[in-house]
Amino acid sequence: MDILQAIVLAIIEGITEYLPVSSTGHMIIASSFFGIAQEEFTKLFTIVIQLGTILSVVVLYFKRFFQSVDFYFKLLVAFIPAVVLGLLLSDVIDSLLENPITVAISLVVGGLILLKVDDWFGDAEETEISYATAFKIGMFQCLAMIPGVSRSGASIVGGMSQKLSRTVAAEFSFFLAVPTMLGATLKKSYDYYNAGFTLTSEQVNLLIIGNVVGFLVALLAIKTFIGYLSKHGFKMFGYYRVIVGVALLLIHYFVRPLTVI
Repeated sequence: MDILQAIVLAIIEGITEYLPVSSTGHMIIASSFFGIAQEEFTKLFTIVIQLGTILSVVVLYFKRFFQSVDFYFKLLVAFIPAVVLGLLLSDVIDSLLENPITVAISLVVGGLILLKVDDWFGDAEETEISYATAFKIGMFQCLAMIPGVSRSGASIVGGMSQKLSRTVAAEFSFFLAVPTMLGATLKKSYDYYNAGFTLTSEQVNLLIIGNVVGFLVALLAIKTFIGYLSKHGFKMFGYYRVIVGVALLLIHYFVRPLTVI
């Protein structure tokens, strides 16, 4: 991986992490086109640069992280399903991450759901999150272990299915990203070193650059997304997912297999 590739991947991460379009899916596709998807450092990079996007949430919602102890317990309850299933299905998840076709299919299916989600839950206006609701949102978030599903999309839809307003569901999804992505980063880093890999000074610099770029881009993406979502809903994201997913399938079957790009 070179600096330009690192910056491009970080921009993709910053833009897509909090949008319902799947950041992991987009980075798998981008790294496949770069021809670096199978490199162990690339797999580490795409996880570790999530630290930058985590920091963007902390900065934008700094005061909200000190609102009450109850807030942290609800985040913990929502986080538990991802911990349990993540540990149980680690090998399965890793194999799925290496399959761009899984991403393409997930993009299409998820897009079709987003086209209807406003019709299903668009009138919800609940603003209070109970422990039961937090747990159910956490279960929805686990769907994002399938690449292309979108962690933010799954958790936002999960919140709206519990009658939360779009804005409240989206903001809770942002907060839930902090422990979820921090946990994923720590686990991936441990697995990387446990497998005997070490980081060169150049790779450390790439990780720093990736986190800085991801942080700055995510700041803009979050503020833009919340404003757009409250006014227009999910349909645009649904159309985008379907178009990208279908395009990837056409490329794979009629141009060249994505798995060998």
